[in-house]
Amino acid sequence: MIFPGQCKEVGYASTKPCGDQVYFLSRFLVRDTGTGYEVLEITPDPVGSGMMRSIVASKVIATAGETCRYPEKVQIHDRARLIWLALDTGYRCTIFTGLDEHMIFVLDPDLSGLLKVHVYDVTPPRPSLSACIRELETAGLFGELSVMFCHHTRDITQVRADVYPCRAAGYTRTLDADPMQGGERLAGCLTSSQFFTECYGKDFVLENICPLESVREEPFIARCCRSEREGIGLYKGRYGAVVHWGASPARIARAVNELVEQWRSK
Repeated sequence: MIFPGQCKEVGYASTKPCGDQVYFLSRFLVRDTGTGYEVLEITPDPVGSGMMRSIVASKVIATAGETCRYPEKVQIHDRARLIWLALDTGYRCTIFTGLDEHMIFVLDPDLSGLLKVHVYDVTPPRPSLSACIRELETAGLFGELSVMFCHHTRDITQVRADVYPCRAAGYTRTLDADPMQGGERLAGCLTSSQFFTECYGKDFVLENICPLESVREEPFIARCCRSEREGIGLYKGRYGAVVHWGASPARIARAVNELVEQWRSK
């Protein structure tokens, strides 16, 4: 797969305001042939001077018949999504136009080079970790990491229980608002168990819904309401990051970046 790391490496060569010279950072050119677009790999003169350089080598790496131009503008920093979109076109090469009119392309798209990061969360209410990662990914924040996210979101409504954690999830009988009688089946976690024990004793059955307890793959990121579990490391033999239940988007982004860096350095 060829997927330029930055849009500044890709030039548009349908006009020649400076003759056959190209911008010194250009490594690829997109050219309109009249019947479609072709992509060339080029080498600007490495000993030249100035912003515009002569071309010392050039070859076509995708012909017009092998190339399509994606019809909609995209976030060109959401690299995993662009690979998926390129695969869907059925062409060897797909040219994308960014929201700011910059261009990028994907040649011979291949997902195998992306690191899979597994995201563990629960719903309802809103699966805030999973949703936040999707939003940050859409904004292009993780594009340079070469990762793809696999989301594992457990639906708490499918858990058979008498009592659920809180009213925010829309349940009618919850630990935060109703008195307990003893003998309840509680959908909760370590914190819920501690709260129940301190207030009502140990006469209950816990159905553990903590996302961290659902982890089966690595590397992973999960959220948990226990602040002492925050950080990056091994959890039951699997390597990942844990963020607090109410972690901010900035904290989540830092955790993903640190996790990927540490995983690749292992």
